[in-house]
Amino acid sequence: MVELLNNTFHALADPTRRSIVSTLMENGSCSIKELASPFPMSLAAISKHIQVLERAKLVSRRKTGRENILTVNPEPMREMQKWLSF
Repeated sequence: MVELLNNTFHALADPTRRSIVSTLMENGSCSIKELASPFPMSLAAISKHIQVLERAKLVSRRKTGRENILTVNPEPMREMQKWLSF
């Protein structure tokens, strides 16, 4: 549980990653290209942010053809909320 919380807080500490999670929460799912479009950084940089979110289990990836589609996993945030309310 402690590792999950540490990974969740670390992942959400960055404004770019928070923005990615917010976009996914609003849209349900998006391709990596769609997520990267509003940011002034390379696709490789966005991919590194996504890897941090995946390690924290905040997002999951599925492959559809040649595209990687991401969806948000709310469970780590629920655990974080429980811990914060304690």
